[in-house]
Amino acid sequence: MKFAARVLALLLLCPVMASAAGYPEKPVRIIVPTAPAGGADLLARTIAQQLSDKFKEQFFIDNRPGAGGVIGTRGAASAEPDGYTLLLAPSSIAITAAIKKKLPYDLLRDLKPIMVVASTPYALVVNPALPVHSVKELIAYAKANPGKLNFGSAGVGTASHLAAELFERMTGTKMTHVPNKGMGPAMLDVMSGQVSVLFAGLPASLAAEKQGRVRILGIAGTRRSHLLPNIPTVAEGGVSGYDVENWLALLAPAGVSDDIVARLHDAVLAIISTPAMKAKLVAAGFDPVGNTPAQFSAELRSDVANWRTVAKEAGILQK
Repeated sequence: MKFAARVLALLLLCPVMASAAGYPEKPVRIIVPTAPAGGADLLARTIAQQLSDKFKEQFFIDNRPGAGGVIGTRGAASAEPDGYTLLLAPSSIAITAAIKKKLPYDLLRDLKPIMVVASTPYALVVNPALPVHSVKELIAYAKANPGKLNFGSAGVGTASHLAAELFERMTGTKMTHVPNKGMGPAMLDVMSGQVSVLFAGLPASLAAEKQGRVRILGIAGTRRSHLLPNIPTVAEGGVSGYDVENWLALLAPAGVSDDIVARLHDAVLAIISTPAMKAKLVAAGFDPVGNTPAQFSAELRSDVANWRTVAKEAGILQK
């Protein structure tokens, strides 16, 4: 009887093992919880094409923007955990999980981390009319004019908002928050002088800086950008330990087999490790990452906890 039970168990496992070994056997949908043409969308389409070529099955993009990434993330979290629905999302999904007490999913329970594909730092930019040319000068100016400087953001609770809140708390400065309805309008606000300060994505900041419409004071990540090697990090500018980086990561619904996760991880890692793809990502302002599922899982949990602390101190935790 014990032998028969073991045989039955093995027979029941065979379809699962075969499915993992032959994966993918039909088109795979990659949900992107942002609008087309943004950084996450650009990276997702680049990776999807490469995966399609590698596996000879179509990997297609399904953009589901809205509600700070909640709509798209919910779609992935509630999908069948068979590997045929994936999520490629920016680090703002961790911020959303940190500040919102009620979500239609649990980010850390309902999604399975695969890897951070790439990252791109935020840049600290100011309107050129502001009489500061470095992070230290901005801090001194803000302290000399408490509450008179304003900073823009893509909206309450977004990465650009919390990046500025973190900057205030680490520097002892106080500025006035002027939220907008997206990063595009927020960048227009700082270019026009409606706001003085903004933490924005590096690609958009570079384009505005080349037009002479903003001044980049610092890079918000832990290292200087290869695109702007002469611009110091915010930490180098006097805010020791400051680090706000936008990762772009691949996840799957919880319950997806470890074999499928490993197959996807290894495939994407091979793609972003080629010299041609590295060069393409770097030129677009991305740094290839390719960490392990365990490393990404730990980073995700840490990000949610850290941003929850910042949001609590800023008084923006939402119900």
